[in-house]
Amino acid sequence: MSERSSEIPGFYRRSLADRRAFVRDWAGLSEEEARVYDFPPGVDPAILDRMIENVIGVMPLPLGIATNFTINGRDYLVPMAIEEPSVVAAASNAAKVARTSGGFFAQSTDPVMIGQVQILNVADPAAARLRLLDRKDELLAAANAKDPVLVKFGGGAKDLEVRLLSSPRGVMVVVHLLVDARDAGGMNAVNTMCEALAPEFARLTGGKVVLRIISNLAVHRLARARATFPAALLRTETASGPEVVDAILDAYAFAVADPFRCATHNKGIMNGISSVVIATGNDFRAIESGAHTYAAWTGAAEGSVVRPLTTYEKDKDGNLVGTIEFPAPVGLIGGATAVHPTAKANVKVLGVKSARELGEVLAAVGLAQNFSALRALATEGIQRGHMELHARNLAASAGARPEEVDRVVAELLRTHEIRFDRAKAVLEEIRRTAR
Repeated sequence: MSERSSEIPGFYRRSLADRRAFVRDWAGLSEEEARVYDFPPGVDPAILDRMIENVIGVMPLPLGIATNFTINGRDYLVPMAIEEPSVVAAASNAAKVARTSGGFFAQSTDPVMIGQVQILNVADPAAARLRLLDRKDELLAAANAKDPVLVKFGGGAKDLEVRLLSSPRGVMVVVHLLVDARDAGGMNAVNTMCEALAPEFARLTGGKVVLRIISNLAVHRLARARATFPAALLRTETASGPEVVDAILDAYAFAVADPFRCATHNKGIMNGISSVVIATGNDFRAIESGAHTYAAWTGAAEGSVVRPLTTYEKDKDGNLVGTIEFPAPVGLIGGATAVHPTAKANVKVLGVKSARELGEVLAAVGLAQNFSALRALATEGIQRGHMELHARNLAASAGARPEEVDRVVAELLRTHEIRFDRAKAVLEEIRRTAR
Protein backbone atom coordinates (compact mmCIF):
# COMPACT_ATOMS: atom_id res chain seq x y z
CA MET A 1 0.00 0.00 0.00
CA SER A 2 1.51 3.32 -1.06
CA GLU A 3 1.85 6.18 1.41
CA ARG A 4 -1.09 8.56 1.23
CA SER A 5 -0.41 12.17 0.35
CA SER A 6 -2.31 15.22 1.54
CA GLU A 7 -1.03 17.11 -1.51
CA ILE A 8 -4.20 17.15 -3.61
CA PRO A 9 -3.96 19.43 -6.64
CA GLY A 10 -7.19 21.25 -7.38
CA PHE A 11 -9.00 19.94 -4.31
CA TYR A 12 -10.87 23.25 -4.03
CA ARG A 13 -12.14 22.83 -7.61
CA ARG A 14 -13.82 19.52 -6.86
CA SER A 15 -17.51 19.36 -6.16
CA LEU A 16 -18.63 19.16 -2.57
CA ALA A 17 -19.69 15.54 -3.10
CA ASP A 18 -16.29 14.62 -4.56
CA ARG A 19 -14.47 16.23 -1.64
CA ARG A 20 -16.60 14.33 0.85
CA ALA A 21 -16.02 11.07 -0.98
CA PHE A 22 -12.27 11.66 -0.98
CA VAL A 23 -12.18 12.40 2.76
CA ARG A 24 -14.37 9.37 3.48
CA ASP A 25 -12.01 7.08 1.56
CA TRP A 26 -8.91 8.72 3.05
CA ALA A 27 -10.10 8.18 6.64
CA GLY A 28 -11.82 4.86 6.02
CA LEU A 29 -15.13 6.20 7.34
CA SER A 30 -18.11 3.91 7.34
CA GLU A 31 -21.29 5.08 5.61
CA GLU A 32 -22.79 5.79 9.02
CA GLU A 33 -19.76 7.83 10.09
CA ALA A 34 -19.74 9.76 6.81
CA ARG A 35 -23.41 10.68 7.22
CA VAL A 36 -22.49 13.14 9.98
CA TYR A 37 -21.32 15.43 7.17
CA ASP A 38 -24.79 15.53 5.61
CA PHE A 39 -26.33 18.98 5.58
CA PRO A 40 -29.39 19.31 7.81
CA PRO A 41 -32.69 20.54 6.38
CA GLY A 42 -32.78 24.27 5.84
CA VAL A 43 -29.02 24.59 5.28
CA ASP A 44 -27.98 25.54 1.76
CA PRO A 45 -24.62 23.88 0.99
CA ALA A 46 -23.96 26.47 -1.72
CA ILE A 47 -23.94 29.29 0.85
CA LEU A 48 -21.46 27.49 3.10
CA ASP A 49 -19.33 26.51 0.11
CA ARG A 50 -18.84 30.22 -0.57
CA MET A 51 -18.02 31.10 3.03
CA ILE A 52 -14.81 29.05 3.42
CA GLU A 53 -12.61 26.82 1.30
CA ASN A 54 -12.81 23.06 0.78
CA VAL A 55 -16.18 22.64 2.51
CA ILE A 56 -17.32 19.06 3.23
CA GLY A 57 -20.05 19.62 5.83
CA VAL A 58 -21.02 21.47 8.97
CA MET A 59 -19.97 21.20 12.61
CA PRO A 60 -23.14 22.00 14.56
CA LEU A 61 -23.02 23.48 18.04
CA PRO A 62 -25.90 23.31 20.50
CA LEU A 63 -27.90 26.53 20.26
CA GLY A 64 -29.77 27.59 23.38
CA ILE A 65 -31.78 30.59 24.48
CA ALA A 66 -30.91 32.50 27.64
CA THR A 67 -34.01 33.94 29.29
CA ASN A 68 -34.84 36.60 31.88
CA PHE A 69 -32.62 39.33 30.44
CA THR A 70 -33.69 42.92 30.92
CA ILE A 71 -31.16 45.39 29.52
CA ASN A 72 -31.78 49.14 29.68
CA GLY A 73 -35.43 48.47 30.41
CA ARG A 74 -35.98 46.15 27.45
CA ASP A 75 -36.43 42.37 27.54
CA TYR A 76 -34.32 40.08 25.38
CA LEU A 77 -34.15 36.41 24.45
CA VAL A 78 -30.45 35.74 23.91
CA PRO A 79 -29.26 33.01 21.49
CA MET A 80 -26.10 31.27 22.72
CA ALA A 81 -24.11 28.70 20.71
CA ILE A 82 -21.79 26.67 22.93
CA GLU A 83 -20.92 23.07 23.74
CA GLU A 84 -20.16 23.57 27.46
CA PRO A 85 -22.88 22.50 29.91
CA SER A 86 -24.48 24.95 32.35
CA VAL A 87 -23.52 28.17 30.53
CA VAL A 88 -27.00 29.00 29.22
CA ALA A 89 -28.64 28.07 32.51
CA ALA A 90 -26.12 30.10 34.51
CA ALA A 91 -26.66 33.22 32.40
CA SER A 92 -30.44 32.85 32.67
CA ASN A 93 -30.31 32.39 36.44
CA ALA A 94 -28.08 35.45 36.92
CA ALA A 95 -30.38 37.53 34.72
CA LYS A 96 -33.32 36.45 36.89
CA VAL A 97 -31.56 37.72 40.02
CA ALA A 98 -30.50 40.99 38.38
CA ARG A 99 -34.03 41.48 37.03
CA THR A 100 -35.34 42.13 40.55
CA SER A 101 -33.16 45.28 40.68
CA GLY A 102 -34.06 46.53 37.23
CA GLY A 103 -31.85 44.22 35.22
CA PHE A 104 -28.66 45.27 33.45
CA PHE A 105 -27.79 48.85 32.62
CA ALA A 106 -25.47 48.96 29.63
CA GLN A 107 -23.71 51.56 27.53
CA SER A 108 -21.16 51.66 24.75
CA THR A 109 -18.78 54.04 23.02
CA ASP A 110 -18.84 54.92 19.33
CA PRO A 111 -17.84 51.94 17.13
CA VAL A 112 -14.33 53.22 16.38
CA MET A 113 -11.77 50.70 15.14
CA ILE A 114 -7.99 51.09 14.89
CA GLY A 115 -6.10 50.48 11.66
CA GLN A 116 -2.33 50.18 12.09
CA VAL A 117 0.33 51.06 9.54
CA GLN A 118 3.91 50.07 10.43
CA ILE A 119 6.74 52.16 8.95
CA LEU A 120 10.41 51.16 9.25
CA ASN A 121 13.77 52.72 8.31
CA VAL A 122 12.74 56.27 9.15
CA ALA A 123 15.79 58.50 9.63
CA ASP A 124 14.05 61.12 11.78
CA PRO A 125 11.10 59.38 13.56
CA ALA A 126 10.12 62.28 15.82
CA ALA A 127 10.06 64.78 12.95
CA ALA A 128 8.29 62.25 10.72
CA ARG A 129 5.56 61.96 13.33
CA LEU A 130 4.92 65.68 13.14
CA ARG A 131 4.94 65.66 9.34
CA LEU A 132 2.17 63.08 9.40
CA LEU A 133 0.14 65.00 11.98
CA ASP A 134 0.54 68.20 9.96
CA ARG A 135 -1.22 66.49 7.04
CA LYS A 136 -3.90 64.81 9.15
CA ASP A 137 -6.92 66.49 7.58
CA GLU A 138 -6.00 65.61 4.01
CA LEU A 139 -4.96 62.09 5.00
CA LEU A 140 -8.36 61.53 6.63
CA ALA A 141 -10.08 62.91 3.54
CA ALA A 142 -8.11 60.51 1.34
CA ALA A 143 -9.11 57.61 3.59
CA ASN A 144 -12.78 58.56 3.48
CA ALA A 145 -12.72 58.79 -0.29
CA LYS A 146 -12.27 55.01 -0.24
CA ASP A 147 -15.62 54.39 1.47
CA PRO A 148 -18.18 57.14 0.74
CA VAL A 149 -21.05 54.86 1.76
CA LEU A 150 -19.64 54.49 5.28
CA VAL A 151 -19.18 58.27 5.45
CA LYS A 152 -22.77 58.79 4.25
CA PHE A 153 -24.03 56.86 7.29
CA GLY A 154 -21.96 58.90 9.72
CA GLY A 155 -18.89 56.70 9.86
CA GLY A 156 -15.47 56.85 8.29
CA ALA A 157 -11.97 57.90 9.31
CA LYS A 158 -12.23 60.28 12.28
CA ASP A 159 -8.71 60.76 13.59
CA LEU A 160 -5.08 59.82 13.15
CA GLU A 161 -2.52 59.06 15.86
CA VAL A 162 1.23 58.44 15.45
CA ARG A 163 3.29 56.37 17.87
CA LEU A 164 7.04 55.74 18.05
CA LEU A 165 7.91 52.22 19.19
CA SER A 166 11.28 50.77 20.10
CA SER A 167 11.75 47.25 18.74
CA PRO A 168 14.42 44.65 17.89
CA ARG A 169 14.29 46.14 14.36
CA GLY A 170 14.85 49.69 15.51
CA VAL A 171 12.40 52.53 16.06
CA MET A 172 9.09 52.02 14.28
CA VAL A 173 6.71 54.77 13.30
CA VAL A 174 3.21 53.33 13.78
CA VAL A 175 0.19 55.21 12.49
CA HIS A 176 -3.22 54.54 14.03
CA LEU A 177 -6.12 55.37 11.73
CA LEU A 178 -9.29 55.67 13.82
CA VAL A 179 -12.33 54.63 11.81
CA ASP A 180 -15.98 54.72 12.90
CA ALA A 181 -17.27 51.45 11.42
CA ARG A 182 -20.94 52.08 12.30
CA ASP A 183 -22.80 48.72 12.24
CA ALA A 184 -20.00 46.76 10.58
CA GLY A 185 -17.15 44.89 12.21
CA GLY A 186 -14.90 47.20 10.21
CA MET A 187 -12.15 44.91 8.98
CA ASN A 188 -12.63 45.45 5.25
CA ALA A 189 -13.17 49.22 5.49
CA VAL A 190 -10.23 49.79 7.84
CA ASN A 191 -7.82 47.58 5.93
CA THR A 192 -8.77 49.22 2.62
CA MET A 193 -8.14 52.69 4.05
CA CYS A 194 -4.78 51.68 5.50
CA GLU A 195 -3.70 50.19 2.17
CA ALA A 196 -4.74 53.35 0.36
CA LEU A 197 -2.77 55.67 2.68
CA ALA A 198 0.39 53.55 2.85
CA PRO A 199 2.20 55.15 -0.14
CA GLU A 200 1.64 58.66 1.22
CA PHE A 201 2.79 57.58 4.69
CA ALA A 202 5.99 56.23 3.12
CA ARG A 203 6.55 59.45 1.17
CA LEU A 204 6.00 61.72 4.18
CA THR A 205 8.24 59.71 6.50
CA GLY A 206 10.89 58.58 4.03
CA GLY A 207 10.50 55.06 5.41
CA LYS A 208 9.25 51.68 4.26
CA VAL A 209 5.67 50.62 5.00
CA VAL A 210 5.38 46.98 6.09
CA LEU A 211 2.12 45.96 7.81
CA ARG A 212 -1.25 47.60 7.12
CA ILE A 213 -3.89 45.86 9.23
CA ILE A 214 -6.75 46.36 11.69
CA SER A 215 -6.09 45.88 15.42
CA ASN A 216 -8.29 43.63 17.51
CA LEU A 217 -7.43 45.65 20.61
CA ALA A 218 -10.39 47.97 20.00
CA VAL A 219 -9.85 50.28 22.99
CA HIS A 220 -12.11 52.95 21.45
CA ARG A 221 -15.02 50.53 20.91
CA LEU A 222 -16.01 49.52 24.41
CA ALA A 223 -19.14 47.97 25.87
CA ARG A 224 -20.01 48.30 29.55
CA ALA A 225 -22.72 46.98 31.85
CA ARG A 226 -23.63 47.03 35.53
CA ALA A 227 -26.16 45.20 37.67
CA THR A 228 -27.14 44.89 41.31
CA PHE A 229 -27.59 41.42 42.80
CA PRO A 230 -29.64 41.69 46.03
CA ALA A 231 -28.01 40.02 49.00
CA ALA A 232 -31.36 38.66 50.18
CA LEU A 233 -31.65 36.57 47.01
CA LEU A 234 -28.18 35.06 47.30
CA ARG A 235 -28.64 33.06 50.50
CA THR A 236 -28.20 29.30 50.38
CA GLU A 237 -29.04 26.46 52.74
CA THR A 238 -25.73 26.97 54.51
CA ALA A 239 -24.94 30.68 54.09
CA SER A 240 -26.80 33.95 54.53
CA GLY A 241 -27.08 36.49 51.72
CA PRO A 242 -24.42 38.83 53.21
CA GLU A 243 -22.08 35.85 53.65
CA VAL A 244 -22.49 34.94 49.99
CA VAL A 245 -21.79 38.55 48.96
CA ASP A 246 -18.57 38.49 50.99
CA ALA A 247 -17.59 35.12 49.52
CA ILE A 248 -18.06 36.46 45.97
CA LEU A 249 -15.98 39.53 46.84
CA ASP A 250 -13.27 37.21 48.18
CA ALA A 251 -13.33 35.24 44.93
CA TYR A 252 -13.10 38.47 42.92
CA ALA A 253 -10.16 39.65 45.05
CA PHE A 254 -8.36 36.40 44.22
CA ALA A 255 -8.69 37.19 40.50
CA VAL A 256 -7.38 40.73 41.07
CA ALA A 257 -4.35 39.43 42.97
CA ASP A 258 -3.38 36.37 40.92
CA PRO A 259 -2.98 36.03 37.12
CA PHE A 260 -3.49 32.26 37.30
CA ARG A 261 -6.95 32.78 38.79
CA CYS A 262 -7.64 35.83 36.61
CA ALA A 263 -7.15 33.78 33.44
CA THR A 264 -9.96 31.43 34.50
CA HIS A 265 -12.10 34.30 35.80
CA ASN A 266 -11.96 36.02 32.41
CA LYS A 267 -12.44 32.75 30.54
CA GLY A 268 -15.74 32.33 32.37
CA ILE A 269 -16.82 35.78 31.22
CA MET A 270 -16.01 34.83 27.63
CA ASN A 271 -18.09 31.64 27.97
CA GLY A 272 -21.10 33.92 27.83
CA ILE A 273 -19.82 36.56 25.44
CA SER A 274 -18.34 34.21 22.84
CA SER A 275 -21.44 32.02 22.69
CA VAL A 276 -23.53 35.04 21.66
CA VAL A 277 -20.82 36.21 19.26
CA ILE A 278 -20.85 32.79 17.56
CA ALA A 279 -24.65 32.67 17.47
CA THR A 280 -24.76 36.02 15.66
CA GLY A 281 -22.10 35.09 13.11
CA ASN A 282 -19.43 37.44 14.44
CA ASP A 283 -15.71 36.77 14.82
CA PHE A 284 -15.30 35.19 18.24
CA ARG A 285 -11.51 34.91 17.82
CA ALA A 286 -11.27 38.69 17.43
CA ILE A 287 -13.47 39.28 20.48
CA GLU A 288 -11.51 36.79 22.59
CA SER A 289 -8.15 38.22 21.56
CA GLY A 290 -9.24 41.79 22.14
CA ALA A 291 -10.83 41.08 25.52
CA HIS A 292 -7.86 39.17 26.95
CA THR A 293 -5.38 41.73 25.61
CA TYR A 294 -7.50 44.53 27.07
CA ALA A 295 -7.35 42.79 30.45
CA ALA A 296 -3.55 42.70 30.22
CA TRP A 297 -3.29 46.26 28.84
CA THR A 298 -5.45 47.76 31.59
CA GLY A 299 -3.71 45.58 34.15
CA ALA A 300 -0.30 46.92 33.09
CA ALA A 301 -1.60 50.46 33.55
CA GLU A 302 -2.43 49.52 37.14
CA GLY A 303 0.91 47.82 37.75
CA SER A 304 -0.33 44.23 37.49
CA VAL A 305 0.08 41.49 34.93
CA VAL A 306 -3.61 41.27 34.07
CA ARG A 307 -6.89 42.36 35.57
CA PRO A 308 -10.42 40.95 35.63
CA LEU A 309 -12.79 42.33 33.01
CA THR A 310 -15.40 42.61 35.78
CA THR A 311 -15.43 44.39 39.13
CA TYR A 312 -17.52 43.68 42.24
CA GLU A 313 -18.41 45.95 45.15
CA LYS A 314 -20.93 46.25 47.96
CA ASP A 315 -23.42 49.09 47.85
CA LYS A 316 -24.58 50.99 50.95
CA ASP A 317 -27.32 48.39 51.53
CA GLY A 318 -24.93 45.44 51.39
CA ASN A 319 -26.01 44.25 47.95
CA LEU A 320 -23.50 43.04 45.39
CA VAL A 321 -22.85 45.40 42.46
CA GLY A 322 -21.08 44.03 39.39
CA THR A 323 -19.67 45.90 36.41
CA ILE A 324 -17.91 44.92 33.19
CA GLU A 325 -15.97 46.71 30.43
CA PHE A 326 -14.33 45.20 27.36
CA PRO A 327 -13.79 45.87 23.63
CA ALA A 328 -16.81 44.79 21.55
CA PRO A 329 -15.96 45.07 17.84
CA VAL A 330 -19.04 43.26 16.53
CA GLY A 331 -21.18 44.00 13.51
CA LEU A 332 -24.60 43.40 12.04
CA ILE A 333 -23.70 43.93 8.38
CA GLY A 334 -21.15 42.07 6.32
CA GLY A 335 -19.36 38.82 7.09
CA ALA A 336 -21.12 35.67 8.24
CA THR A 337 -23.80 37.72 9.99
CA ALA A 338 -25.12 38.81 6.61
CA VAL A 339 -25.08 35.41 4.87
CA HIS A 340 -25.34 32.62 7.45
CA PRO A 341 -29.05 31.73 7.73
CA THR A 342 -28.89 30.68 11.38
CA ALA A 343 -26.97 33.81 12.34
CA LYS A 344 -29.54 35.98 10.57
CA ALA A 345 -32.38 34.24 12.40
CA ASN A 346 -30.57 34.61 15.73
CA VAL A 347 -30.08 38.34 15.19
CA LYS A 348 -33.81 38.63 14.53
CA VAL A 349 -34.62 36.69 17.72
CA LEU A 350 -32.26 38.93 19.69
CA GLY A 351 -33.88 41.99 18.14
CA VAL A 352 -30.83 44.27 18.23
CA LYS A 353 -30.90 47.19 15.80
CA SER A 354 -27.26 48.31 15.92
CA ALA A 355 -23.79 46.98 16.54
CA ARG A 356 -23.57 49.09 19.68
CA GLU A 357 -26.73 47.48 21.05
CA LEU A 358 -25.30 44.04 20.31
CA GLY A 359 -22.14 44.98 22.22
CA GLU A 360 -24.25 46.06 25.19
CA VAL A 361 -26.06 42.71 25.17
CA LEU A 362 -22.67 40.98 25.15
CA ALA A 363 -21.61 43.01 28.18
CA ALA A 364 -24.74 42.03 30.10
CA VAL A 365 -24.32 38.36 29.23
CA GLY A 366 -20.63 38.39 30.19
CA LEU A 367 -21.40 39.94 33.56
CA ALA A 368 -24.27 37.50 34.16
CA GLN A 369 -22.07 34.53 33.32
CA ASN A 370 -19.28 35.70 35.59
CA PHE A 371 -21.61 36.39 38.52
CA SER A 372 -23.08 32.89 38.26
CA ALA A 373 -19.66 31.29 38.14
CA LEU A 374 -18.39 33.21 41.17
CA ARG A 375 -21.59 32.50 43.09
CA ALA A 376 -21.24 28.77 42.43
CA LEU A 377 -17.53 28.73 43.24
CA ALA A 378 -18.01 30.68 46.45
CA THR A 379 -20.86 28.51 47.72
CA GLU A 380 -21.56 24.98 46.48
CA GLY A 381 -18.66 24.70 44.05
CA ILE A 382 -18.78 24.85 40.29
CA GLN A 383 -19.20 21.15 39.69
CA ARG A 384 -22.71 20.52 41.00
CA GLY A 385 -24.71 21.97 38.13
CA HIS A 386 -22.01 21.28 35.60
CA MET A 387 -21.78 17.62 36.54
CA GLU A 388 -25.51 17.06 36.29
CA LEU A 389 -25.47 18.23 32.68
CA HIS A 390 -22.29 16.27 32.05
CA ALA A 391 -24.00 13.18 33.43
CA ARG A 392 -26.83 13.67 30.92
CA ASN A 393 -24.31 13.84 28.11
CA LEU A 394 -22.68 10.63 29.35
CA ALA A 395 -26.04 8.87 29.59
CA ALA A 396 -26.86 9.82 26.02
CA SER A 397 -23.40 8.77 24.82
CA ALA A 398 -23.87 5.39 26.51
CA GLY A 399 -27.01 4.86 24.44
CA ALA A 400 -29.71 5.66 26.99
CA ARG A 401 -33.16 6.24 25.52
CA PRO A 402 -35.02 9.41 26.58
CA GLU A 403 -37.04 7.52 29.17
CA GLU A 404 -33.84 6.02 30.63
CA VAL A 405 -31.71 9.17 30.88
CA ASP A 406 -33.08 10.47 34.20
CA ARG A 407 -32.54 7.12 35.94
CA VAL A 408 -28.94 6.88 34.69
CA VAL A 409 -28.22 10.48 35.73
CA ALA A 410 -29.73 9.99 39.19
CA GLU A 411 -27.51 6.98 39.85
CA LEU A 412 -24.35 8.71 38.60
CA LEU A 413 -25.03 11.70 40.83
CA ARG A 414 -25.92 9.50 43.82
CA THR A 415 -22.60 7.68 43.66
CA HIS A 416 -20.56 10.73 42.52
CA GLU A 417 -19.12 8.60 39.71
CA ILE A 418 -19.62 10.80 36.66
CA ARG A 419 -17.83 8.60 34.12
CA PHE A 420 -18.68 6.99 30.81
CA ASP A 421 -17.91 3.46 31.99
CA ARG A 422 -20.24 3.90 34.95
CA ALA A 423 -22.99 5.31 32.71
CA LYS A 424 -22.77 2.19 30.52
CA ALA A 425 -22.79 -0.09 33.56
CA VAL A 426 -25.78 1.68 35.12
CA LEU A 427 -27.69 1.54 31.84
CA GLU A 428 -26.99 -2.18 31.47
CA GLU A 429 -28.19 -2.79 35.03
CA ILE A 430 -31.39 -0.80 34.41
CA ARG A 431 -32.15 -2.84 31.31
CA ARG A 432 -31.24 -6.13 32.97
CA THR A 433 -33.59 -5.37 35.87
CA ALA A 434 -36.36 -4.37 33.46
CA ARG A 435 -36.10 -7.75 31.71
